Amino acid sequence: MVEVQPISIDGHQVVAISVKLPKTTLLVVTTEKGYIMCGALDVGLLNERLSDRQIIAGRAVGVKTIEQLLEAPLESVTKTAEELGVFAGMKGRDAILAML
Repeated sequence: MVEVQPISIDGHQVVAISVKLPKTTLLVVTTEKGYIMCGALDVGLLNERLSDRQIIAGRAVGVKTIEQLLEAPLESVTKTAEELGVFAGMKGRDAILAML
């Protein structure tokens, strides 16, 4: 099952996506510039093999809901996200605000 819903973060509309798969759920919160995602995101791949795309993204591990994704500290971020001011250890919510 796929759920796509608009959510408000400090008055800004972003999109939350949940994809329920066998034994796991993929979680994403996205803006027009970038996104944060659950542990399924391969930041290394984005930084190395897809670096020419300059993807702005962050990864949080151990999250099971969109709210947890927003409250969790990011475990890793892409190089392009760092250039925007998004860093590992930053809460997902704060990273999304920086991506607006």
